[in-house]
Amino acid sequence: MISTSDFKKGLTVELDGEIYSIVDFQHVKPGKGGAFVRTKFKNLKTGLILDKTFRAGEKMEQAIVDRKTMQYLYNDGNSYCFMNKENYEQISLFKEQISEITDLLKEGNDVDIIFCKGELIGAELPNFMSLKVIKTMPGVKGNTVSGALKPATLETGAIIQVPLFVKEGDVIKIDTREKKYIERE
Repeated sequence: MISTSDFKKGLTVELDGEIYSIVDFQHVKPGKGGAFVRTKFKNLKTGLILDKTFRAGEKMEQAIVDRKTMQYLYNDGNSYCFMNKENYEQISLFKEQISEITDLLKEGNDVDIIFCKGELIGAELPNFMSLKVIKTMPGVKGNTVSGALKPATLETGAIIQVPLFVKEGDVIKIDTREKKYIERE
């Protein structure tokens, strides 16, 4: 059992029979009344975000999860195949299980496969990835509005917003959690 005072980002807990990871939390001490903790959870099976408030000191069950780094091999249309690089064992995940990351999967990349109590519950990409821009509009000279963005299609098929100076063929670093541009490499 863990208390709300033990919360930290990435901690996994069990709520209502589901496994959640803490995305964000905030301890609040109002002038009147008891302290409480606003928490944002991510369901590791479905990827859905849940906002929940707890009284300070409230206890809950910590979920123990195992993460195995596996290599993404291919997509056969309905499922995605991953291989354990140590023993070459392969597993498949359905699109529904990893729908939030499928547009950033690139053959050969490492992915963390998450297990809880021996059950396969999902997959997570590394926090940052470098991907090539394959399609974007050219930046127009004189269009230098500070912070202006344009859509760009990456080699995995994902479309993200990038600054105007990024052009086709550039390799960019992105934050996979928010699907945001970080820098050009």
